[in-house]
Amino acid sequence: MELLEFEFFRNAILGVALISIAAAVIGVYVVTRRMVFIAGGITHTCFGGLGLGYYLGWNPIATAAAFAVGAGLGVDVLSRRRVRQDSAIAVVWALGMALGVLFVFLTPGYVPELNAFLFGNVLNITRSDLWLFAAFTAVSVLLFLLFGRVITAISFDEDFAATRHLPVKAVNAVMMTMTALCIVLTIKMIGVMLLMSLLSLPQLIAERFTRRYSRLMIMSGIISLAGCLGGLWISVVIDVPASAIIVILLAALYGGVSLLRRS
Repeated sequence: MELLEFEFFRNAILGVALISIAAAVIGVYVVTRRMVFIAGGITHTCFGGLGLGYYLGWNPIATAAAFAVGAGLGVDVLSRRRVRQDSAIAVVWALGMALGVLFVFLTPGYVPELNAFLFGNVLNITRSDLWLFAAFTAVSVLLFLLFGRVITAISFDEDFAATRHLPVKAVNAVMMTMTALCIVLTIKMIGVMLLMSLLSLPQLIAERFTRRYSRLMIMSGIISLAGCLGGLWISVVIDVPASAIIVILLAALYGGVSLLRRS
C-alpha cells in the first residue's frame, strides 16, 4: 500500500486499467478475426514513422500513427485484391523497419527516446498519457456500444455478414484504424513486447471458457488487468522490469489454463 503514495505507481495502475479495457475491445476483434500477425506487422511498421518523425523534427507519435493507419488499411486493401494476407503483412513489416533504420541513421545525433518506444516502461506512464488514452478508450467502448452487433457478426463470419448487406468494408476499415491507433498510443507506454501480449494472451485465455463475444471482452479485460497488477507487484518485490514479468505471468496463466481444460 505504501507504493500508492508515489504518483508514478498510481499512474501505472490507472494506465494498465485503461489499456486493459481498450485491449479487451480491440484485442477480441483481432483474435476473433485471426489478425494477431497483422497487429504485429503494424507494430513494427510504426518504427518507420518514428524514424521519419525524428528525421524531420516532427512529432514522432503523429508520424507513427500515419504509418500505422496506412499499413493497416494497406494490408486490408491488398488482401482484397487477391494478394495473400501474410505476403502483404511481410511487405509492410519489412518496409517499415527498413525506413525506420534509414531515417534513424540519417538523423543527426543520438535518438535516446527510441528505446522507450521499442521497449516501453509501464512505470513511466505520465498524466498526459492517461488523458490521451482515456479518450481513446472511451471512443473504443462507445464504438462497440453503438455497433456491437455488426462488429460481432463481421468478426465471426465476414462472408455471411456481406450476404446480409452489412457494411463489411467500412467496419473493417474503422476497426483496422482503431487497432493501429491503439498500437501507436500504447507502444511508448508499454512497449512492443507487452502490447502484443495484451492484444492476444488475455483473449486466448478467455476463449477457453466462453465463445460469446461480449463475455470474451469482459473476461479478457479482467484477465489483462489482473495480470498487469500482479506483474507490477511482483516486479517491485523482486526489482525486475514490469513488462517482462507481466508477459511471463500471462503466458504462464495461458499454459496452466490450457492444461487444465485438456485434463
